Amino acid sequence: MNNNLTPASTVLVLRDNNNLMEVLMVKRSKKPPFENLYVFPGGKIDENDLLDDLESYTDGLDDKSASDLLGLKKDGLSFWIASIRECFEEVGIFLATRRSGEKLLLDDKEKLKFKEYRKLLIENKTNLFSICKKEDLILSTSNLAPLSHWITPKIEARRFDTRFFIAYLPDNQIVEHDGFEITKSLWINPSKAVKMAFNGEMQMIMPTIKNLQTCEDFDDSTQMLDTYKKFTNKDIPPILPKFFKKNGNWVGLLPDDEGYEDH
Repeated sequence: MNNNLTPASTVLVLRDNNNLMEVLMVKRSKKPPFENLYVFPGGKIDENDLLDDLESYTDGLDDKSASDLLGLKKDGLSFWIASIRECFEEVGIFLATRRSGEKLLLDDKEKLKFKEYRKLLIENKTNLFSICKKEDLILSTSNLAPLSHWITPKIEARRFDTRFFIAYLPDNQIVEHDGFEITKSLWINPSKAVKMAFNGEMQMIMPTIKNLQTCEDFDDSTQMLDTYKKFTNKDIPPILPKFFKKNGNWVGLLPDDEGYEDH
């Protein structure tokens, strides 16, 4: 990875409601770099996401397989781990099960206990490995599939190497945004979200809109997840938008756009 780029991971949590796909979107606080934007749960890779011991707490995905899927030499698993951690921290959805296969009951019996784990995680007083070890959990990496790979344009001061994933909402879980980094959360049909973005009703950046538009190609969440699970890193090339000024106005280009290679 480029040393000037901060590796980050983002997850589109999907569900099907009244025969319509819905995606969980969150509104960031006024804190930079994504102030007041509608995005998906996510953030930069933390050092605890890179712990080798976490390999034994996933449902079959090891670092080599994860790295191959992303076209990396190593540390690919950390992107799956970060997606799971950020999702739990920011909106309270924990993509994990008991090692026995038993589902978590975060909307009922285990709500308060995992709420405390979440608080400790946000305060950096624990990590996912410790929680998994104590509760004998398996992280649901098989419920995640890489969706896209975006690199922040060179004109930005803070640049990220971000992997976008999709995941299906597990049973027995409820959304509770943290109220600090995230000030609002909502389930919304991707087509409706795109329309609201273009109408100026929801402020979004290009990668968010493009990922939502990808969701529009599918009738339901499971169909989309099954499709992307079959993809390799060759099916998901990195996207580096380029921006330049033309006649005093900023113009943005994507890799497939005419003139992209000229800038």
